[in-house]
Amino acid sequence: MARLKLAVVVGSNRRKSINRKLAEALAKLGGDDFEPSFVRIDDLPLFNQDLEADRPEPTLRLKREIEAADAILIVTPEHNRSIPAALKNAIDWASRPYGKNSWAGKTVAVTGTSGGAVGTAVSQNELRMIMTNLAGVVVGGQVFITYKEGLIDDQREITNDATRAFLKGFLDQFAGIARKLAA
Repeated sequence: MARLKLAVVVGSNRRKSINRKLAEALAKLGGDDFEPSFVRIDDLPLFNQDLEADRPEPTLRLKREIEAADAILIVTPEHNRSIPAALKNAIDWASRPYGKNSWAGKTVAVTGTSGGAVGTAVSQNELRMIMTNLAGVVVGGQVFITYKEGLIDDQREITNDATRAFLKGFLDQFAGIARKLAA
């Protein structure tokens, strides 16, 4: 069975982001089902409808990468009880211009991690609401991962057996639904 093309969007631009580490570990864990590619969002200009007539190349690249994917995995932190500005900016650029929403018809899964027990809960709920409006199919339950040092090793393996099994179940469910919808 062919692997699904998975666009991975990390909501943090930090070089040492724990959400990037989680995204890389998830991409590796889901390797049997997904062919992951990481979508760059740190070079996008701030969304401005005035730029739509002559779109900057990074925004065109973003749209191409989202459109080429069978499914989207968004891994995000929470900033001030909301989604990070860089992620919202990417969502806006890929949804425009009106009538040419690149998210439409995509299967989306959302997760995130922080040092707190449910540190990404508000961000994930807000993101699910936005993506349900734009993509239509947001799968999976609430997947809040409490990050502790050593949870993900340098090879991007999840070291805790229970967490790894939980996340593998999340990815298996995501792949199953995305595969049905991509057919």
